[in-house]
Amino acid sequence: MLRKLLIGFGCVEIVRPQPVIDMCERIGLENPDEAQLRPQALLGARLEGLIFVWLLVRGRTGSTVVSTLLGLAGIALVLLPQPIIELSQRLVYENTDELELKPWIEPAARALGGLYLLVVVLSKRSDEPDGAASAKSATSSESA
Repeated sequence: MLRKLLIGFGCVEIVRPQPVIDMCERIGLENPDEAQLRPQALLGARLEGLIFVWLLVRGRTGSTVVSTLLGLAGIALVLLPQPIIELSQRLVYENTDELELKPWIEPAARALGGLYLLVVVLSKRSDEPDGAASAKSATSSESA
């Protein structure tokens, strides 16, 4: 169920990234109306959604490079949120010096890191154990 919810979120982020960005700005900024997005910000949000969907749909056969990078980003956000927050602000906004961060931005960044790690873990887990999937395919081929 959680996997399907995250796939749905990723699809929304691919198709309509602006509402997701707006929500994140309301969560993290004291003055979200003053935020000036860089042109590549929407592309970055879509890429994040695409990575979620790719890993969660492909599962174990997904890209280990992509899951490793997402996992490393998750670990960095959980352990060292402040440098990542500063870097992401500079990449996403043209006027970072004018933006005022809310006091709970670090816990929110850690939660995002946890979400990244959750996506990686869920992508590694199969819906069926390997033995059950093999047994099911062997049984169906025998009955044919």
